[in-house]
Amino acid sequence: MKKEIIQNLLDKFESACHDLKGTECWSARELREILGYGSWQGFQKAIDRAKVSCKNIGADVEKHFADVYKTVEIGNATPRDIEDIALTRFACYLIAQNGDSSKNEIAFAQGYFAVQTRKIELIEQHLLDVERIIAREKLSNSENKLSGVINQRGVDTKGFGVIRSKGDQALFGGYTTGDMKRKLAVPPGRALADFLPTLTIKAKDFATELTSHNVIEKDLHGESKISKEHIDNNTAVRKILDERGVRPERLPAAEDAGKVKRKLASESKKILKDGQKLNNN
Repeated sequence: MKKEIIQNLLDKFESACHDLKGTECWSARELREILGYGSWQGFQKAIDRAKVSCKNIGADVEKHFADVYKTVEIGNATPRDIEDIALTRFACYLIAQNGDSSKNEIAFAQGYFAVQTRKIELIEQHLLDVERIIAREKLSNSENKLSGVINQRGVDTKGFGVIRSKGDQALFGGYTTGDMKRKLAVPPGRALADFLPTLTIKAKDFATELTSHNVIEKDLHGESKISKEHIDNNTAVRKILDERGVRPERLPAAEDAGKVKRKLASESKKILKDGQKLNNN
């Protein structure tokens, strides 16, 4: 396919994208012309096949193929409402997949929407990774803060470890820190939190912050009283999760936070390097 044809199709697809209540979409009426379909009826058959594909993979058909109306002008500039369909990027991809790839427009659309959908998935995963690393670092800071607070109240480093372990046992419904490490296959010498999903990390962080706050507010001293406070806070957090149908000990292990952090750093370096190349061109 010639470069000029590709650029022309790219411009058409990009300019045809609309925003519908915060979701990018394409008008089926406009997409028909871009994909080279001669009639609306013929294009509807392609849409119907795409809807079947959407249903077969368990996706929400109504979400990706939303029935709407658009106003057009007919003879004497008379406005008239006609049926249209707001198509998500995924819906467009399915329509292209069900089309004739021997046509330049269809072949381009198959690649265009596949690549763009993959880009969105990568961006979403990047944001989730960033959120998890931020949560993990926040937990580390909260635990360091708690360690300093209770150290001033007669609890040494060993005592802090005991208190933290008892908090884990309360949060994980009786499972000790060691139990959870074995359950999630955490490598020896690594912290449990490095392999917990974001939700659990935030739960631990919230309970830890509560303990720091209440130790100061209640002026608690000694391992026994502070340990009880930490257990109570983790028990309360677990209760909230349990009421929402979440059992922390049943959530699967997440990717090693250290590995995720290195991946994000590598991505940042690549983005910076690419940016420098653009500036030099």
